[in-house]
Amino acid sequence: MADLTRLTAARTAEMIASGEVTAVEVTEAHLARIDAVDEKVHAFLHVDREGALAKAREVDAKRARGEQLGPLAGVPLALKDLFTTKGVPTTVGSKILEGWIPPYDATVVRKLKEADVVILGKTNMDEFAMGSSTENSAYGPSGNPWDLTRVPGGSGGGSSAALTAYEAPLAIGTDTGGSIRQPAALTGTVGVKPTYGGVSRYGMVAFSSSLDQGGPCARTVLDAALLHSVIAGHDEMDSTSIDQPVPDVVAAARNGDVSGLRVGVVTEFRGEGYQAGVLQRVDETVELLRELGAEVVEVSCPSFTKALAAYYLIAPSECSSNLARFDAMRYGLRVGDDGEHSAEEVTALTREAGFGDEVKRRVMLGTYALSSGYYDAYYGSAQKVRTLITRDFERAFGQVDVLVSPTTPTTAFPIGERADDPMAMYLADLCTIPSNLAGNAAMSVPIGLAEEDGLPVGLQIIAPAMADDRLYRVGAALEAAHQARWGHPLLEEAPSL
Repeated sequence: MADLTRLTAARTAEMIASGEVTAVEVTEAHLARIDAVDEKVHAFLHVDREGALAKAREVDAKRARGEQLGPLAGVPLALKDLFTTKGVPTTVGSKILEGWIPPYDATVVRKLKEADVVILGKTNMDEFAMGSSTENSAYGPSGNPWDLTRVPGGSGGGSSAALTAYEAPLAIGTDTGGSIRQPAALTGTVGVKPTYGGVSRYGMVAFSSSLDQGGPCARTVLDAALLHSVIAGHDEMDSTSIDQPVPDVVAAARNGDVSGLRVGVVTEFRGEGYQAGVLQRVDETVELLRELGAEVVEVSCPSFTKALAAYYLIAPSECSSNLARFDAMRYGLRVGDDGEHSAEEVTALTREAGFGDEVKRRVMLGTYALSSGYYDAYYGSAQKVRTLITRDFERAFGQVDVLVSPTTPTTAFPIGERADDPMAMYLADLCTIPSNLAGNAAMSVPIGLAEEDGLPVGLQIIAPAMADDRLYRVGAALEAAHQARWGHPLLEEAPSL
């Protein structure tokens, strides 16, 4: 039998449904893989061995009874440690929630369980999703399986690393400024930021409420689409949830075709700071889109050059408000509760011990931007820029069906290289941030390896809000064309761990 950890999620589900293999066998294979390699990769913060095997046995029992199984029943998944999961530790990569056991499931988790997906455990991440490398995790960084001395991206580096190391065929991430797409690009996987409000945020620990969006991570476009269809949809528990039908992303992923599609290449996403090997692969892929029948034009979105500055006022401002709940009074870490300190002192001591440097930096920046006398100059101005970016997208989508660009300016950088330079780290999200500010849909798909270092390069595909199916249409067409040229999936070129 083929190595069960190397199969796609779609193929794994088919084999389980047909009885060719059991869900328990699949789960045990992935748990064994985690045991074998995760000490090197550090993709997981918690492995729920008992819970995963119990769910797998439940799937096998359903099949034995002749019950209809869903499209991902029995397929293992790695869950970013940002989603509350009943009875399973949820730390958000922070010491301030170390050991916290939520009493309820996030909506995404509930939907996964209802679909009989097997959740293997919780993955490593930058603390409170603040970072682009997973180096800000309070529990140590994850390694990129292509080169363990390099970052797997962030904040969802644990999820992308788990996919690349064949520890799970599916993963869930969250994307506030690129934290699904950027790790996907750096690891040669597929990552999707759905339309804002397309996937419920209920039970997803908030960083920046107007930007955060959960989404699927996978090794193929079809697998991402199948997972997207499971987790998407309206949720009354989330006031930002969109009450509209979910686009048929699975059909789009099965029938990738770009003939006649109008594709816009974003002029602003190239130039100084972009790695030559990244731009080379992007240019080759744009030419491939032409060969596949797409109409390609250049599109200028001038406000995109201001997106990074606007984001780093809006996101910290919202995080300073959201993280105020971590006050040592209700849950999580508590320091200084010895009867000699006031409640205010306990809160201050707890935050000092529980929050890392990057979280403190962003809370302080956001509090300053919202303070009296500075609100209009900083936060208010950033929101005006956000409006300009949204208008640029609207104009662009009046001319084209989708936009494309590099997902990241560079390939994966060495662990520690940017640790002391926040601005250099922030620039990793240069291309991904505009879609978060506007709320539209975006995807990263692997398009090859950079010549300079042999590391993966991702192409970002951007679609209008609630046109998520266009991402899968383009992504599937490119995936098929690239694999036909390469003769195999890109991940087969990754070194063995």
